[in-house]
Amino acid sequence: MSLPTARVLTIAGSDSGGGAGIQADLKTMLAQGVHGMTVLTAVTAQNSVGVQGIWPLPGESIRAQFRSVVDDIGVDAVKVGMLGSEETVACVADLVADLDPSVPLVVDPVCVSKHGDRLIDQGAVGALRSQLFRYATVITPNLDEAAVLTEHPADTPAPVLADLLIGCGPQWVLIKGGHREGAAIDYLKSRDGEHFSYTAAREDNRHTHGTGCTLASALASQLALGHSVPEAMALAKAYVTGAIAAGFALGRGLGPTDHLWQLRRHLDEPD
Repeated sequence: MSLPTARVLTIAGSDSGGGAGIQADLKTMLAQGVHGMTVLTAVTAQNSVGVQGIWPLPGESIRAQFRSVVDDIGVDAVKVGMLGSEETVACVADLVADLDPSVPLVVDPVCVSKHGDRLIDQGAVGALRSQLFRYATVITPNLDEAAVLTEHPADTPAPVLADLLIGCGPQWVLIKGGHREGAAIDYLKSRDGEHFSYTAAREDNRHTHGTGCTLASALASQLALGHSVPEAMALAKAYVTGAIAAGFALGRGLGPTDHLWQLRRHLDEPD
């Protein structure tokens, strides 16, 4: 008997404010119609104005969570988010290396929060490049993260950054352009040279906390449902664009995107 839905595992940190991290991942996966599961890498004290504290979980805990889910329930795709330290990157790289190569792996190399708080140490940056990216179906840095990972200026063209990161081994690189002025243009390139651009008008909305987590989770969910990488990215882009447009104020700072915007729109439609 086939399962009623795909199974997607997120390996990431917790956002106590609910806008990003594990919390955003699970909301996104639910909205995509897949079953979300979690491996927690760190606990953060975080709200709409910033990150007040980070407490990494030990490798033993990360390994136990992963094995508990994968060995019993199984996975159809995996999304990796905040890892924080070189030791955690190495631990996660060892775990995903044992996955069936047919299982899509989306790596969102979280470096800095929307508020400017650094979420990764320098050793982890090198470990992402040398140990984890080789297993990725897609990596999804924004322009600033791509600059950190490649040690190139932030205004380096996206195709150049993508070429440099493809050299680290992923099958596809997605350079997210949402942090720049003008239209939000994301650039996708494959190891084989295929390339695509995805453009959305920039919303007049400052409540964008968790957009990177949301896009990567939507992408992993659509890959789990059987779509190709370019198709999955188009669907994920449409979802996160709508979520940004529906973003709302929460607290005194940057509010979250609305992960259930499609459901709310459906409920608001007249019978």
